[in-house]
Amino acid sequence: MPNHEWRVLPFLRSLSESVGETVFIIAHIPIFVVTLAYVASLNTRTRKLARDVASGFFIGHAILHALFSGHPDYEFGSLLSSLLIYGAAVCGVAYFVSGVMHPGGEQA
Repeated sequence: MPNHEWRVLPFLRSLSESVGETVFIIAHIPIFVVTLAYVASLNTRTRKLARDVASGFFIGHAILHALFSGHPDYEFGSLLSSLLIYGAAVCGVAYFVSGVMHPGGEQA
């Protein structure tokens, strides 16, 4: 992994390179699986809550990247990383704005 993302996180920074990278990667698997399952839930309330949480995460994730951008170990500088990180945040904001503009409507 070219960006060594785990070095920025306090609880992973102290681990060796190989262990930090492995823990960082493996931690994403259950997060992704659970998020996908809840976002696609047949239960409307569960699906709405999961979409709210995912959208909030996208926004918070981008804020963290902006805050950590001055950290000496922050290595995200590519256009692709920026597009993915901040593009997801824009989608999160758009999701919340669409909910304000169409309150009570199911957002597919």
